[in-house]
Amino acid sequence: MPSASAIRLQIETALAHRIPSALTPRQKVIRPVAPTGVAAVDALLEGGLPIGAITEMVGPECSGRTAVALSFVSRLTRAGSVSAWVDVADAFDPESAAEAGVDLARVLWVRCVATAARAQPRTEYKFALPDKYLVPAPAMKGLHGGGCGGHPRNEVKGLSAAVSGLLRPEAIAPRCAEPQPRVRAERETFAPQPQSCAPQANVRIRPGKPWARIEDALRITDLLLQAGGFSAIVLDMGSIAAEYVARVPLATWFRYRAAAERTQASLLLLTQHPCAKSSGELLLRFQPGEARRDESTVFTGIEHCLEIERRRFATTPTNVVPLRKPPQRVSEAHWRSQTTWAGAR
Repeated sequence: MPSASAIRLQIETALAHRIPSALTPRQKVIRPVAPTGVAAVDALLEGGLPIGAITEMVGPECSGRTAVALSFVSRLTRAGSVSAWVDVADAFDPESAAEAGVDLARVLWVRCVATAARAQPRTEYKFALPDKYLVPAPAMKGLHGGGCGGHPRNEVKGLSAAVSGLLRPEAIAPRCAEPQPRVRAERETFAPQPQSCAPQANVRIRPGKPWARIEDALRITDLLLQAGGFSAIVLDMGSIAAEYVARVPLATWFRYRAAAERTQASLLLLTQHPCAKSSGELLLRFQPGEARRDESTVFTGIEHCLEIERRRFATTPTNVVPLRKPPQRVSEAHWRSQTTWAGAR
């Protein structure tokens, strides 16, 4: 009887042209990194963000995640690479990006907003009709499928209920001497709806539920990853509520991870709650920023805090087992951002 290793070798040989190394675990790969430009963050991450993987930047607004992403894109664009910024909530500020050193000529800015022409449904009706006129009338069923009226047996069954209803006190007709209130029937009116054939310029309508914009952003991000040529792609969903972002299926993030690894693009995911699960290579948790108190009456900047919540393949794999417990690594980084009017200090 052949051994397990021999059977395993036969299976992998038979499936070599379809599934290479079907039964062999995938080797852990330490991915190359690119610096972010923030010294404290680069020291914590041992060089920067991984290339060809998904990096999640999670945290509330004004926590520093967008500033780190802009600093990362700035270094790539100044080096001659091309990046893309998929703006789901229309929160990207080109002036702030240019102030951070981003070369806007090398950034593809995708705005996922609904215009007035797109949000307004197309219709050919001149007037708005009530809903009851749009419901088809029920088909009349007569005796044995034809004619009018119901079956005689059903009419006999309802005769007792009809007689009892006629004998009720409230069903008795009132006397003529008693004054009766006159009810005026309201006449139905049809109000015309204003329509415009040409789309209005510079008018944007933000729907209540942003799921339509999220679908457009996911579709565009998929196209950018599959096309290749981008060193960094930022999917900015930081202003979208967590209940909408959590609806994205896990198969989407798995497909993004495979495409990013193939094209060697760094995918930065800016959200308020982690959603990529095991498809993410690095998960950074940003804490709410605290205002600096250098001056008593002037706002001079924000002090940020970042924590590594999850990181895959952090160290080089080795077969040597240390006898002593390895020292605990620092998982937090602190840095300060300074306002323009504060000046050099």
